[in-house]
Amino acid sequence: VAIVDKADFPRDKICGDGLTTGALRRLEALGVDPADIESWQPVGQVWIRPPYGKEIRFSLPRDQGLFAAVATRRDLDNALVERARAAGVTIHEHAPVEAVTQTANGVTLTADGIDPIHSRFLIAADGMWSPTRKLLGENVDGYRGEWHAFRQYVGNVTGRAATDLVVFFEQDFLPGYFWSFPLPGNRANIGFGIERGGKHAVGDMKALWTDILARPHVRDLLGPDVTPIEPHRAWPIPCRTGELSAAAGRVLFAGDAVAVCDVMTGEGIGQALQTGMMAADAI
Repeated sequence: VAIVDKADFPRDKICGDGLTTGALRRLEALGVDPADIESWQPVGQVWIRPPYGKEIRFSLPRDQGLFAAVATRRDLDNALVERARAAGVTIHEHAPVEAVTQTANGVTLTADGIDPIHSRFLIAADGMWSPTRKLLGENVDGYRGEWHAFRQYVGNVTGRAATDLVVFFEQDFLPGYFWSFPLPGNRANIGFGIERGGKHAVGDMKALWTDILARPHVRDLLGPDVTPIEPHRAWPIPCRTGELSAAAGRVLFAGDAVAVCDVMTGEGIGQALQTGMMAADAI
């Protein structure tokens, strides 16, 4: 078994960094140890602000296990790579895929800087604009995702956002929402998502972000001393489960490459793990 990736790990990936119960159970099944993830932050309380009415606090049942956590994708993805390496998988980093060819009995993958790899099957977990899907002629021209999200890391967080997971359903950009997910060291991953083609144009997200951060309930959540750690970044979210081919010959697609993000929450980590494990089970 070999992994071929264009990146060098550890590397960042734009994401909300929240881990749902489904993601946590699959990470456990894969043998990923939270102790190996520096930014791992267990979550015991969730706050929801509905479009109308007061905020509602939900306490998660800690005595029955862990049901929510946060970890940066830089740390989480690197832990997955190291888990694969420990299991005996050959890891090829900084190797962009250049060609994929198939026969009745196997797949040949050609990538920059390494010898061609011949295998029985290939799992393409290479994102929404999957290079593998494009090489096989399975891509959808002009596809830009159903949702668009905006993320920023902040520090000096002193409000509830330092420890609790928070979701605000803001009336003016429903069905999207604002999130704040805690990270160690009084940091947080904050952001919001909107529906492509909805009330707000994707090009307006930068101005909308400034407006959101100035709202009193958001300022109260983060505390008066909050500061940006890095520039904000945006990315599309593919939510069209069942509409893209899950396989092409001996190539199986997983995660964003098969557009399985949750249509309500935009979550993609749990679904990426699930479809990757399903592809392995099928093989």
